Formats: sequence, C-alpha cells, structure tokens
Amino acid sequence: MLEIQRSRLLAGAVGAIDEHGYAAATVAQIAGRARISRRTFYELFSDREACLVALLEDVAALVCEELREAGLEGLSWRERVRGGLLVILSFLDREPALARVCVVQALRGGPGVLAQREAILARLAGVLDEAREQSSRASDCTPLTAEGLVGAAFGIIHARLARDQPTRLVELLGELVGMIVLPYQGPAAARREQARPTPKPLPAARRPSLLAVGERDPLQHVPMRVTYRTAKVLQGIAERPGVSNRQIADYAGIHDQGQISKLLARLQRLGLTANRGEGRVKGEPNAWSLTALGEQVALRVSPSTNLDGNPG
Repeated sequence: MLEIQRSRLLAGAVGAIDEHGYAAATVAQIAGRARISRRTFYELFSDREACLVALLEDVAALVCEELREAGLEGLSWRERVRGGLLVILSFLDREPALARVCVVQALRGGPGVLAQREAILARLAGVLDEAREQSSRASDCTPLTAEGLVGAAFGIIHARLARDQPTRLVELLGELVGMIVLPYQGPAAARREQARPTPKPLPAARRPSLLAVGERDPLQHVPMRVTYRTAKVLQGIAERPGVSNRQIADYAGIHDQGQISKLLARLQRLGLTANRGEGRVKGEPNAWSLTALGEQVALRVSPSTNLDGNPG
C-alpha cells in the first residue's frame, strides 16, 4: 500500500509543480492531487524537496531501463551517443509535464535536488568522455569537454521546454549529436550527423512507468478509494485477462467470494472492467478483462507484484 501511495504522491508532485512552479507548490497541493493525506506524505517524505529528489531518482531509473532495452551495447561510440540521445529525447517528448518538472523546475530546487541533478549530468558526461579513448583526434580533449557538452545540450533542451510553445525535442537530435561529435571526431563527422534524417520518436517502454502520467490523471474520474486489495485485483486482471472470480480472489488474497463478487461488480459499474463471460450458460465462470480506463488506473496503482502474489 505504501508503494501505491508513494507513486500517487510522485504523480501529484508532477502536476502541482508543473502548474504552480517549484517555489509555489506546497505539500498540501501535492497531497491533494494524489488524494492522500498530508500525514501520509510526511510518513513517506521528510519534505517537498525529498519528494522531488525521489522523483528525479525514479525518472533516472526509468530512462536507464529504456536505454538498456534500446540495445546500444556493442555499437560504436557515436551510434551509442545518437541512440541514447534519441531514447532520452523521445521520453521527454512523451511526458512533457514530467520533462518540465525534471529539467526546468528542478533547477529551482534546494541542495538535495541540485545534487541529484548533478549526479545525472555526471553520468552522461562519463559516456561522452569515453570518446577520448577511441580517437587520436580527441587527444586534446579533457573531461571538462564532456561536462561542457552535456551542459550545453541540457541548456538547449531547458530553453525549448521553458517556451510557451515548445518544439519536439527529437527534432534537435542531429544538431545535438553534431555538436557533441565535433570536438572528438572533427567537422566532417559532425556534418554527417547533422545531415542524417530525423528518426521517428521511440514508443514507450513495454511496461510504462507509474510516473509516466503526462498531464492526465485517470484516478480523477474514479469515484472510489483505491485500496491495496483493489489494486491487486486490477493488476491481476491486467496480467491475466479472462480470469474468473475465484482466480482473481486467490490472487488478491480475498477469501470471501461474496466480497470479491461485490468488488468486481463495482469495478464494472465504474467502467474499469468488462466481463466477457456474461451471456454464457448459467454456471460458467466469469471472464474479466480491463477496459481502456481500467488499464490506465491499473498502471497508476500497480502494487508491483507478480501473479503468484510475491513482491515483484
């Protein structure tokens, strides 16, 4: 249950900070958006800054997972830089509110937030600095070169996100890669990168994040309190469409069949689930699946467990 509440608070922080700015966003606004008490907020985070630090950590982990799934290992340095930047820009384009909070508003944070930001930028600089070991042309470069390039790229992305009408960040790919390549591999390599066609943005990862909430919160349309047990029911249906009442009760740890029947009926009335078994011969088991709204809600409140009920 704490993990569900933490995810909802992080999503609430994205909405509150994006709307009001970091300086004006309050714990009350974050908790209100998450529909969670301030007391629970302080059980999970010491203050607003700790919440934003946790958000940055989770987003960094998310992007790292997408980078691993992109299959960049074994490619040349330049292709890894291009592919990695495409992953990052695609992620930021898919999640504009999250991008504005993590790139623009985070600069207004306190020491903890700024330290987390610097750690992320240092990891990126480490990837660029690998070029010095792979090219004699890069012999005059120093670690500071990589730091400067990361700072310049970050500044360009920051400026685009801060605009009232930001452009698609993926369209910057060729220019950014050209800028990064120039000091390490020379002007000819930079021009080749700038001339390459802009690829299509990458789709979301196979299992989207609870933080990938964009500007919409599916929970605002659900007039019920989502408990851990309800989240387990939704997650079980999401992972095994067509489950019966008994199967989902076993998965969620609900031993009263009357209770599971009432819960499933309520979820159906709310438009979160559909029963494909309706209309069959009497006595046949139900077959539950999620609606589109149900899938969004299940994603937001996932208890992070497998179907065997063990923590995932």
